[in-house]
Amino acid sequence: MIIALGGFLFGYDIAMISGTTSQLETVFQLSKFSLGFTVAIALIGTIIGTIIIGKPVDQFGRRKSLIFLSGLFALSTLGSALSPVWGVFLFFRFLTGILLGCISVVTPMFIAEISPAAQRGRLVVMNQFNVVTAIFLAYVINYLISGAIETASWRWMIGVEAIPAFSFFVLLFGMPESPRWMAMNNRKEEAINIFTRIGAANPEGEVKLITDSIQSQEKTGHYNLFSKENRFPVMIAILIAAFNQLAGINAIIYYAPRIFEMTGMGQNASLLQSISIGLTNLLFTIVALFLIDRYGRRNLLMAGSVGMVFFLGMLSKAFFTNNFTEFGGYGVMIYLMGFIAFFAFSQGAVLWVVISEIFPNKLRAKGQALGSFTHWIMAAAISWSFPVFANMPSIGGGPSFAFFAVMMVLHFFFAWKILPETKGKSLEEIQDEMNKQRNKTEYLKL
Repeated sequence: MIIALGGFLFGYDIAMISGTTSQLETVFQLSKFSLGFTVAIALIGTIIGTIIIGKPVDQFGRRKSLIFLSGLFALSTLGSALSPVWGVFLFFRFLTGILLGCISVVTPMFIAEISPAAQRGRLVVMNQFNVVTAIFLAYVINYLISGAIETASWRWMIGVEAIPAFSFFVLLFGMPESPRWMAMNNRKEEAINIFTRIGAANPEGEVKLITDSIQSQEKTGHYNLFSKENRFPVMIAILIAAFNQLAGINAIIYYAPRIFEMTGMGQNASLLQSISIGLTNLLFTIVALFLIDRYGRRNLLMAGSVGMVFFLGMLSKAFFTNNFTEFGGYGVMIYLMGFIAFFAFSQGAVLWVVISEIFPNKLRAKGQALGSFTHWIMAAAISWSFPVFANMPSIGGGPSFAFFAVMMVLHFFFAWKILPETKGKSLEEIQDEMNKQRNKTEYLKL
């Protein structure tokens, strides 16, 4: 739970900004393009963060990296909240994004490396649980602050984020380091002690599995992430991360109030209805906690795809026909909640679990960074372009949501035909099976 507070930080940040966009547009006199850039600059920073964190987290460890990142994050949020001009605000939002990118790589990887195989899916989903809990709380806090503070409430919405960041910073000092990182750095006794501390049934056996796996990788020399031998996990990481954003989730999370305003609602009503999206996201992520290690990753993704296609299609229909009177005027809200429900227990829960599982120990940080990089670069593209396309008279909400629906049709076939199932297997067992699959493929080619 403590390590997963890293997920809380970027969950709160991506939802919190949605309540500030109208005020930022007015205070800094922004065009639609500039507003999109203001929202997206944190995501641009996040992309850079995912690129630069791989080597430091392997050199200094998971725990020390998170301590440094969370402390600096607390300062960057205060800088954003106190910014006097647009340029200063952009700088601190960019810095916040870099830190979020780094944290989004380290947190799920750290959790996966300390989790027993039978519970790894559930424990890594705790990261996503904290993400959606933070999204829900951000919507609630934005609504309460907007009602209580008339002038410059956006500063308070952003500034509140320093509280969980500082709490994360303090709590990390009591955490153990990743035992797999210890084993990779020839600190076997410390790794055994940590496995013992976290309740592993056979600490010595765990360390032996890790060292044997590392020695096997050293013999094959597969340390280049983009080598022929690693094409399959690289492809999986890129596709699953891209599809996560091509569902349109960040467009909806970032711009939920704006989407409701597009249907004719006022700003306060839009903020209030956004809370329903956050609550739905939270509840169905809890559902995923109980399903992911029972039914597996692939089944959740396929079921989620079917539901997302339906509800995105209904949203598209509502905007194509300009009919927002369904279900007493709550049609759009119901469709958004339906989409969020299916997203939360499928893609939202599975993404970081799969990426944290499919790479070898020596390449896990780089592989996690690749998945996060793809995720955030797609998030930046979607969040920057959505307000532009959605406000174009020639495009609007109908085609935008239809595009997301088509992407989820493709996602269904990806989960069905390509994605391997990893539930209930140790990280080292997953690597053995992927190596066997690769060798089988090479044999068939010969």
